[in-house]
Amino acid sequence: MEILIKNVNIVTPYEIVHGYGVLIKDNIIKEIEKEENFKEENLDNIIDGKNGFLAPGFIDIHNHGNSGYDFMDSTEEAIDNIGKFHLKNGVTSFLGTIITSSYEDMKNAIKNIADYENKKDNSQIIGIHLEGPFFAMEKKGAQPPEHIKGPNLEEIKELEMLSKGMLKVVSLAPELEGASPVIRYLKSKNVVPAMAHSNGTFEEAKKGVNEGITLANHLYNGMRSFSHREPGIIGVSLTDDRVYCEIIYDGIHLHDASVEVALRTKGIGKVILVSDAMRAAGLQDGEYELGGQKVFVENGAARLESGALAGSTLNLRDAVYNMVYKKNTTIHEAVRMASLNPAKAIGVDDRKGSIEVGKDADLILFDKDINMLASIVGGNTIWLKN
Repeated sequence: MEILIKNVNIVTPYEIVHGYGVLIKDNIIKEIEKEENFKEENLDNIIDGKNGFLAPGFIDIHNHGNSGYDFMDSTEEAIDNIGKFHLKNGVTSFLGTIITSSYEDMKNAIKNIADYENKKDNSQIIGIHLEGPFFAMEKKGAQPPEHIKGPNLEEIKELEMLSKGMLKVVSLAPELEGASPVIRYLKSKNVVPAMAHSNGTFEEAKKGVNEGITLANHLYNGMRSFSHREPGIIGVSLTDDRVYCEIIYDGIHLHDASVEVALRTKGIGKVILVSDAMRAAGLQDGEYELGGQKVFVENGAARLESGALAGSTLNLRDAVYNMVYKKNTTIHEAVRMASLNPAKAIGVDDRKGSIEVGKDADLILFDKDINMLASIVGGNTIWLKN
């Protein structure tokens, strides 16, 4: 089947172009040409984008759940429903994030994701982000303290094997004893080592990057505070070009000026928008759970009884909207931070993250206010609004 999408503003990583159509065949982007060059009578379906924005589908590499579900539920139902919420908010691919838990619970969650079969009309889970349990207790945030421990290479080897190649990111504190062999092993398996929930100094974090770390998990949060004499992990994250930086842009986790610092220091190409959403995302304020801990959501902010932030209720559509309408980035810059940048960070940019010939036909259509009109997953169109 050949599908033509026309009358759209195509969002590329560098600009927005009009007058071009996108032809999809066999779930792949086959052609991008001037609209007048296509012979419409030969096509199976024509989608009129009505002058909306056609962009690559968003990729959320850090999210724990939404709509009442969590990846730690370890059920097919949970992944199905998490994917449905993602799809409504422009996310066509995502990593399932596993929080620090008992070793058995983490194994069960990994096996559940590894055995899951994606549905063609839903957002696609493309890997696992293991957030923990190798963290610094001083910067645990909402990670359950009873399960935090030092790095264990044998455990990581077993978890990587159980993932059946789905393990994409492992977040850990690089200063901990035993972290170095874990980082090197992950790198050898093409798994991204990320630094997070760390009290590491600048030198300790730099050593981790030299050994293979390429991602800073939710920048500024769960990290040693920046000081002009000891810039710590934040200093390394912002100044080392090898490191991508996750940003939770919900107006709660970060001051706007901190977001501005990251954008100016890293540049658009190294900032990744993530949701870090927990099961309350998409639901009302109230009492929820994360990692076996009570979480209280008030005015959209999720916190433990201690007051520590416990993930978010954000979605990537709102994160992109905030970038455009609070930070005044261009639409193509904000979209890049939610598509191509995460794709590059986890090594799937050969097939996802931008509208290019040969890549997967994972696309989204939205209006000028970033309201989603349709999601296209592998060439399968799901209309969100008529």
